[in-house]
Amino acid sequence: MSGRPDIGANPAPAPLETAFAHLSRDENGALADLARLIAVDTSFPPGRNYLAFADLLERMLAPHGFAFRRVTVPPALWRSSEGEAEGERVNLIAERRRGRPVCSLYFHVDTVPADAGWTRPPHQLTREGNRLFGRGTADMKGTIAAALLALRAADAAELPLAYDPVLLFCTDEEGGLYPGIRYLAEQGLVQGHLLNFNGGAVPRVWAGCFGSFDLLIRIRGRAAHSGDPAGGVNAIEAALPALNALSALRTRVMTRRSALPAPPHYGDRPLTSLLTVAAAHGGRKGSALPASFEILVNRRYAPEERFEDALREIEDSVANALRGGSALGFETRLLGHLAPVHDPMGPHWPRWQAALSLGFGYPANAFRAWGSSTSSDMGWVQQAGIRELLLGGLARPDNNVHAADEYTTIEDLTALARGILAYLAADFATALIPKEEKGSMT
Repeated sequence: MSGRPDIGANPAPAPLETAFAHLSRDENGALADLARLIAVDTSFPPGRNYLAFADLLERMLAPHGFAFRRVTVPPALWRSSEGEAEGERVNLIAERRRGRPVCSLYFHVDTVPADAGWTRPPHQLTREGNRLFGRGTADMKGTIAAALLALRAADAAELPLAYDPVLLFCTDEEGGLYPGIRYLAEQGLVQGHLLNFNGGAVPRVWAGCFGSFDLLIRIRGRAAHSGDPAGGVNAIEAALPALNALSALRTRVMTRRSALPAPPHYGDRPLTSLLTVAAAHGGRKGSALPASFEILVNRRYAPEERFEDALREIEDSVANALRGGSALGFETRLLGHLAPVHDPMGPHWPRWQAALSLGFGYPANAFRAWGSSTSSDMGWVQQAGIRELLLGGLARPDNNVHAADEYTTIEDLTALARGILAYLAADFATALIPKEEKGSMT
């Protein structure tokens, strides 16, 4: 999408148009910001550069009058014996208080690792036409650049704001070990209502999403020389009944339908629960029987299911399959867990939808409600008592999120910036501001 958005029934007031003009002239600044953000490798695992990323964000935001607080998740909550996580879990809260109601803007700072297949440098911004390539450009460092672009434009135009923005830069969303936003919410550090930028550049009404957990299953055997295996137990062979049981369980799990409306690309297919054997590993060399075999299972469970039931079902299936076999036992370890999001709608949504319409040019009738079997760390925010969650972002089905050559476009980045700018502006869609907030706005 290019050119001026079709603002339809929500035209921009004159002060906001002035800010939009500043935003349009600052495209190069947004690209420079994005380049700096993706140059810091915050991939999880291991997540070792969160401290360096917090340092960078403070340097970028300090000239705009923000104050900062760093909140570190205690190691006891996220450190595991698997050793996949390294470094401090530094979460940054950036706030600029003027006495108005608070709007919290949430970003996760971690990305998935840049695995094989990249044809451009993953931690260097590459622009080709309107496409911006690099790890995190769509998920979700590009949304940070969009928010910075919006805030600079508001400052340059001296735009009166409806809300005091509080920016939450949080750790470990991709791994789900103990997401930073979960810790902030549980500590009572999330204020006001929350804009979550882990969504897409699409006219979507967020209906919720599935929960997800990763379970490591370690099946024990006994090492022995493969040329003289007396007394040995090959853990890989002993694990075969468990793999077969997990395959059978997967078939049963996928028959369970969720009442969440499915995404448009599903057509008539419903959202169903999912089970994936995501990794398997055992042994190191041909001359030795492997003493252990590890299976990594990912389970996506609908809001209608209970986490405890889904976990117990896997463990019981494996235990029953191994009973009477050659395995010497097994143990399980939960590596990550994201709770489901259920009914995140609230009183701020109509105005956020109007802001997205203005920013991206979506007509009001283009918006549809759907859920997803993907997951979010926002489930923990709901469990901490914050029910309303607004959703936006830069992801699209074809821009390689979590894959090689991830990209967003300059049009989507600036469109999201316009939407953020409109939502924060005091004079935009004032009839849609919740009544209880109007009296405290100056």
